Amino acid sequence: MKEIVIIGAGPAGLTAGIRLLQEGGKEYSVTVLEASSSVGGISRTVRHNGNRMDIGGHRFFSKDAEVNAFWEELMPLQGAPSLDDRILDRKVALAPGGPDPEKADRVMLTRTRVSRIYYRRKFFDYPVKMNGKTLRNMGFFTAFSAGMSYLHSLFRTLPEDSLENFYINRFGRKLYSMFFERYTEKLWGRHPREISADWGAQRVKGLSILAVLKDIFGKMLPGTRKKVETSLIEEFRYPKYGPGQLWETAEEEFERLGGRILFDCRAERFVCENGRIETLFAVNGKGEQCEFHPQIVISSMPVKDLVSGMTPVPEEILAAAKGLPYRDFVTVGLLLEKLALENTTKFRTLGNIVPDCWIYVQEPDVKLGRIQIFNNWSPYMVKKPAETVWIGLEYFCSRGDEFWNMPETKWKEFAFAELTKMGVVSPGEKVPDFHVEKVEKAYPAYFDTYEKMDEIIGFLDSVSNLYCVGRNGQHRYNNMDHSMMTAFAAVRHILSGGNGDKAAIWNVNTEKEYHEEKNGSSR
Repeated sequence: MKEIVIIGAGPAGLTAGIRLLQEGGKEYSVTVLEASSSVGGISRTVRHNGNRMDIGGHRFFSKDAEVNAFWEELMPLQGAPSLDDRILDRKVALAPGGPDPEKADRVMLTRTRVSRIYYRRKFFDYPVKMNGKTLRNMGFFTAFSAGMSYLHSLFRTLPEDSLENFYINRFGRKLYSMFFERYTEKLWGRHPREISADWGAQRVKGLSILAVLKDIFGKMLPGTRKKVETSLIEEFRYPKYGPGQLWETAEEEFERLGGRILFDCRAERFVCENGRIETLFAVNGKGEQCEFHPQIVISSMPVKDLVSGMTPVPEEILAAAKGLPYRDFVTVGLLLEKLALENTTKFRTLGNIVPDCWIYVQEPDVKLGRIQIFNNWSPYMVKKPAETVWIGLEYFCSRGDEFWNMPETKWKEFAFAELTKMGVVSPGEKVPDFHVEKVEKAYPAYFDTYEKMDEIIGFLDSVSNLYCVGRNGQHRYNNMDHSMMTAFAAVRHILSGGNGDKAAIWNVNTEKEYHEEKNGSSR
């Protein structure tokens, strides 16, 4: 029996473990080492006093059939209306014979995608739509300037050697400065001109003013077939209790198949001989050292930490890996009775709150980057969804800086002050409860020694029994489905005997068309 060690119980690690045991039968003994005390990684659900937080926000939507089948196998689509759909008499897609979310927990909901930009104390559709509302919000002169700027970008294409130029080529300089520049700088702590265009190529492939116009006109022509860009999808699926529920279900399935998970067990050292990892050392929660001699290692741990723990490693590769940057973030959950924002959309909601899952904050006078409204992800994320509003405020920072080290009570005061400044809540609004959640290495970044990434990949691939998967495992800003796809690709390589290069694993999320595109009409 071949011993396989998987590092990390996030989407990539658990997907790989389940697929190995499903298709490899009794040939493999699979152990997952998880440094924390729970599964899901950044896709986990945090529970607090009856309310739940989705760390980072996760839409379940993919064009990949294998990913969709995996999700549906673990969590079937609803067959009856959810709480808010039933109360508001909203019509959603139902699966014949599917579970009733009012009676069953293991169920996937169909949700309407609403995400907008908050800029100059006004809402703009995301992605920006050239409609009457947008023009009114901008004002004639700003709208005219944006149009001329976009036309200029069509005739004067900039070299895409930075994220700034990537955006300008697709939206024009004016819209870039309004809707992308400040938010990107908040997210990364660097100006877009300092960031590689690779990030934009992976996150907003195909999205541009032309894509928006095609989507608008495509909807006017019934019967036409079109591609739906990631940021243009209108519906998505979502577990009743958030993304962590699906990965907790995956944990159960993995263990049912014979796998084991060691929690609070951090992989630290990897001894290589003859181009292979021969010995893996980990430390458990008691400070005890655990030793493994795996035939295969699948790693979703940060590349920076993986390479730093390996021996021997060429000096130039070690230096490049140690220089790889990451962005950390803090989510502040606030429980409120109501928001000061008015719902002027066509979407009905409990309490008539604004219908957004995400609100991207472009205001330059606040540090806040994004607001999540958990009621709109799923009413079951909130203890009293008809009476309270449970929101998550996302702040991007670096571990150890003044914001990271801010006490929880200060975070509550700071976040509430920014919301009142923006007009999102009234100054006298009560906050019955709050929770602060910190996430390290949430976003692998595309600057500093990132330009050496190909050399690092070359070294990692030279270790024959090592497979790197997932967001941090590949230092690539993968979505959840991309991370799963890297796991599928790694398992296929293993099951085929491990012969040939591992290019298919690294090529996930590098093609020009985005993985959340789907042929056919919008769902």
